[in-house]
Amino acid sequence: MSAPPTVLFICQHNAGRSQLGAHLLTHIAPGRFIADSAGLNPADEINPTVAEALNEIGIDTSAARPRRVTASDLTTADIVVTMKPGLALPSPVAGRLVEWEFPNPESWDLEGVRGLRDAIAQQVRGLADEPPAETSSAASKHCSRRPPRAQGADCARAVGDELVPVD
Repeated sequence: MSAPPTVLFICQHNAGRSQLGAHLLTHIAPGRFIADSAGLNPADEINPTVAEALNEIGIDTSAARPRRVTASDLTTADIVVTMKPGLALPSPVAGRLVEWEFPNPESWDLEGVRGLRDAIAQQVRGLADEPPAETSSAASKHCSRRPPRAQGADCARAVGDELVPVD
């Protein structure tokens, strides 16, 4: 039996969006993926409001520590999910690149973060429900490069309360 695919979630500070993605994937699809997260300029700690929103649904973030994304991370991950399109990554992605667009919850209240948590959870469910061939690096597709009509649920951004395809 092969190891589950590694999914790396990346955002600017690895304190909010990417932490939500990695924790939610582990929660939604336990044992089916190895979820990790990193940031370009990591914060000192996970956003306390993000931690509280995850704790509300039974996810413990006490061991979570923001960290910097490395070139090695990008070459070993089967799937790299950027939580903001166009991030300047330290090296090319060897596996599949998925670009989502979610706003930075840095100064949000708990109600706002709950909405973001739920929107990210919806995207994570879509990713977790894909057939195994599509979640492996063998597919090696880059969502941001596909025409809008061909994009699936893994290529969306949050606009208000709805998710729309990324162009």
